[in-house]
Amino acid sequence: MAELLSDHTTFHLGGPAARYEVARDDATLVRLVSEADATGEPVLVLGGGSNLLIGDEGFDGLVVEVATSGLSFEEVSSCAGANVTVAAGESWDGFVAEAVERQWRGPETLSGIPGKVGAVPIQNVGAYGSEVSQYIVRVRTWDRQEGRQRTFFPFECRFGYRNSMFKEQPGRWIILDVSFQFLLGDLLSSVRYQQLADKLGIGPGESARAPQVRQAVLELRAGKGMVLDPEDHDTWSAGSFFTNPVLPEAVAAALPEGAPRYPAGPGEVKTSAAWLIEHAGFPKGWHLPRFGSGEAPAALSGKHTLALTNRGSATTADVVELAARIRAGVREKYGVTLVPEPTLIGCSLDDRLD
Repeated sequence: MAELLSDHTTFHLGGPAARYEVARDDATLVRLVSEADATGEPVLVLGGGSNLLIGDEGFDGLVVEVATSGLSFEEVSSCAGANVTVAAGESWDGFVAEAVERQWRGPETLSGIPGKVGAVPIQNVGAYGSEVSQYIVRVRTWDRQEGRQRTFFPFECRFGYRNSMFKEQPGRWIILDVSFQFLLGDLLSSVRYQQLADKLGIGPGESARAPQVRQAVLELRAGKGMVLDPEDHDTWSAGSFFTNPVLPEAVAAALPEGAPRYPAGPGEVKTSAAWLIEHAGFPKGWHLPRFGSGEAPAALSGKHTLALTNRGSATTADVVELAARIRAGVREKYGVTLVPEPTLIGCSLDDRLD
């Protein structure tokens, strides 16, 4: 019986895989992908399924689940630092929990993010004032195009806002493991993010203990439906569905006075996708009007306007239709085209007449 990909994504969506394999070590992972590449069989490398929207027809090829494991580290007392290498198949939040316990300072603000370690460099995941690229020192990969292992240092990875070289060349790189460098100690040097500082009861820039920071982040994320809970349909999502737009200054200047604006580099301004969505007429819980007052299969989260959710009976087509309508509404009102953050497999918003 074909493996349903809906059983392997946080959206709980996706049709069957033509072939499904689990790779528990690097050698198996490389062999399976290389054999498929040699015969021209399509390949989808699957981590935690937390940043994917897969079409209802599934995937007509090989799906390889990355289930590799392992963690090695060296603590250097002379520089009060820890060098840590983690297999791509390890749980990201499980690793963050261990880092906090071992007093490896830094990743606590990235608590509660679902998925596996191998996915975090691709998206350059970030939250509450931090990005994972701040701590990465090396990414070891398999280059499918050249058929060999290649290791990259941060300056080669071209990390940007929710972006990297690995994301810009989808499918080429299979991440095998990621190496990080952290300071030792459990006192975070400063909490820069206002919402997190408020949750901790401190002022922006003040210090806090890493375990308290992790707990506060988990509570904040849970309040937005961003901590996975199989009983809560607000978490049946891929987290934030759209990235915060980075706009030319002239475009940002045309937004209403109340729109958030943050410096994003020379001549560029970042604004809030959530603000644009809400002010374009899509509040929390919004769904397509054709469902009336009844339960819609797909809707914006009741906790966070950036999360599109499967209410338990949605198809991928339902989510795509919802996303396309919201994107069209924002573009019509503000002239800004929102960009999806998840990887879309076998479906596309551009196919919709939005």
